[in-house]
Amino acid sequence: MIDAMERSQHPLDSDKLHEECGVFGIFGHHDAAAHTALGLHALQHRGQEAAGIVSFDGSMFYTHRALGLVGDNFNSADIISKLKGHIACGHTRYSTTGDTLLRNVQPLYGEFSFGGMAVAHNGNLTNAMTLRKQLIDIGCLFQSTSDTEVIVHLVALSKQSSVEDRLYDALSRVEGAYSLVVMSHDQIIGVRDPYGVRPLIMGKLGDAIIFASETCALDIVGAEYVRDVEPGEMVIVDSSGMRSIKPFAQVPKRFCIFEYVYFSRPDSVSEGINVYEARQRIGAVLAREAPVDADVVVPVPDSGIPGALGYAKESRIPFELGIIRNHYVGRTFIEPSDHVRHLGVKLKHNGNRAMLEGKRVILVDDSIVRGTTSKKIVNMVRDAGAAEVHMRIASPPTTNPCFYGVDTPTREHLLAARHSELEMAQLIGVDSLAFISLNGMYRAVAGISRNNASPQFCDACFSGDYPIALTDGDSSANDRQKDLFSELSEV
Repeated sequence: MIDAMERSQHPLDSDKLHEECGVFGIFGHHDAAAHTALGLHALQHRGQEAAGIVSFDGSMFYTHRALGLVGDNFNSADIISKLKGHIACGHTRYSTTGDTLLRNVQPLYGEFSFGGMAVAHNGNLTNAMTLRKQLIDIGCLFQSTSDTEVIVHLVALSKQSSVEDRLYDALSRVEGAYSLVVMSHDQIIGVRDPYGVRPLIMGKLGDAIIFASETCALDIVGAEYVRDVEPGEMVIVDSSGMRSIKPFAQVPKRFCIFEYVYFSRPDSVSEGINVYEARQRIGAVLAREAPVDADVVVPVPDSGIPGALGYAKESRIPFELGIIRNHYVGRTFIEPSDHVRHLGVKLKHNGNRAMLEGKRVILVDDSIVRGTTSKKIVNMVRDAGAAEVHMRIASPPTTNPCFYGVDTPTREHLLAARHSELEMAQLIGVDSLAFISLNGMYRAVAGISRNNASPQFCDACFSGDYPIALTDGDSSANDRQKDLFSELSEV
């Protein structure tokens, strides 16, 4: 077990909304596990705490799960060779519910009356605590604190015969956001919740079918993008081919708009929209909405780069790399003092004095969460000699926590939930601060106005408009995301 302090990230990374999870599955390839490991490498940005792969060779299931990065755990031919078979699914994890323990690492695997089954889940169930209590009351024994295990028990208790019918039976009882890759001995299933909050796409590699969280995972294995799994769709792949069913009641689509702001890799395509282009358009709209007279546009690397490019092009102010990131620094050691901890910030980012000294600087970042990162960045830029520092944020103010699979601070720790824009500017030490409007972000991403159409995205972290019921507690009564099961610790 790794203590939470030992898992602490670099100071400038700890103040970000953390990605949810990444899932990958493949059916019909003799090197299924190797391709799954490569796919998880491409999805590493979606979760850095743990990774796992389950495979099946026609007679046995094989599994390897470990804490840490994909490259640290699937780094030898010996490990991959033990994951035999033509079917495999994998998961890379950032915990949104449940502690970072090996027992919580996915895919979760179990033996059922119909055989073995593995589940890899991206998202968060908003009635998992309620269901878990009900399941424990009837005698279910839980081995993890992950909300995904609720699905496993519901499948086990289902009276339906086929795996797909059991899975639908289980999912008809859950609420929340989920994109699942489910693997049994003779099939693999990809399914999204009816709102389609979290991404899931399909690809093809020869005769093999692939499910993945993002298209970048297809690119790394040389697969062809086929299409997105639709909201509320269940796609079943087996030896007879592929078929699709839509067993859930139809509801308005609410894909997570923050996928375009930060979570997805810029080289991915989500719901038909290129992420890099969307981020550039967001930067351009931000420049029109919040212009400022300055000498240089500087991104906060790396996530602020596309938005800063869009801002610079639209404003016709030069773009420069005024902050240099050291890409060879991972998670840092536990610093023994506040002084050394402060110096540790420069391990990963450093002000480029030649581009900053004497300049009126526009800093472009993707978001402000707690504000601690922004304050450190601003101090770094001023220390490098900037004459003025203006910050522009390529998303609206984050005022509400996410309950659909993103690790967010509680509302009282979100800077924008407690302070006005002017107060925030003073707290982080900038000469001016502005965010893109919610309408502006909609126009940049999808060419629509939120006010002129029913929302086509989940934007609850900005608007407080939660499309899916928060049965285990709404944002005012229960802001906990990672501690969803803390009340069950004595059960």
